[in-house]
Parts: sequence; structure tokens; C-alpha cells
Amino acid sequence: MNINKPAMDTQTLIILIIIGIAAGMLGGMVGVGGGIIIVPALVFFLGFSQKMAQGTSLGILLLPVGLLGVIQYYKEGYVDIKVMLIISAGFFLGSLLGSKLALSLSQETVKKIFAILLLIVAVKMLFFDKPKPVQTTSLPPEKSVHSK
Repeated sequence: MNINKPAMDTQTLIILIIIGIAAGMLGGMVGVGGGIIIVPALVFFLGFSQKMAQGTSLGILLLPVGLLGVIQYYKEGYVDIKVMLIISAGFFLGSLLGSKLALSLSQETVKKIFAILLLIVAVKMLFFDKPKPVQTTSLPPEKSVHSK
């Protein structure tokens, strides 16, 4: 079973905590849910598949309101519980830091930070995203018809 779970060494633990703090700070600062950071960071820094990153991000950001969605990803093997909990802890602290920072800034400054963030994401999506190769199956290897 290979669904792109990273080894849990010290370096990975530090990366996960940093992702959580950054996403929490962003969420606390500009009200963005953090998925703008978490999903790309899990894919880029830890080699998660898109589905694993999305499922784990849902577990971090949407519990309990997204519980049914998380359950569906989890049933298919696309939620890494350990990673979800570590990033959640960082997100918890980061949201406090980000909200304190945002509240210390003027409304105009926070609005500009949010606008710049949206522009950066939009430009990246419009001009710099490369098409990903299409997977031959949407199921994890242990769920494919050939493994029964």
C-alpha cells in the first residue's frame, strides 16, 4: 500500500508543525481557511498525493462540520490521522498568533494582505500550474479490482 505517507522523523515533524502554524496564522490573520497553505505544502514538501493532502486538510479544517466528508476520504485511505493531528496543533497556535497580528494592524493593511494573497494564488493558478498526469485509477492500490 503506497498512498504517499511520509516517514515520521524529526524533520517531518518540524515541517508539519510549521505548516500548521503558517496555516493557522493565515487563517487567524485574514480569515482564509488555511487550505491554501496546507494542501500545496503537503504535496510539495512531503510528497502527498492530491487526494491524501485534501483528505488530511479536511480533517484539520473541517472537523466537526466536515466530518462526513472526512469519513469518506478516511474510508478510502486518504487521511493521515497522525499528520492531521500534528498540523492541527500547529494550526491552533498559529491561529492565535495570526489573529493577534491581524488585530494589531489597521483594517486597510489586513485588506491589502488578503488582496495580495488572492492575487498571488490567482496568478499561480492562471499562469504557473502545470497539468498533472492523469491517474489510471482513482482508487488506492489496496482497493483496486486487481488486488481482490
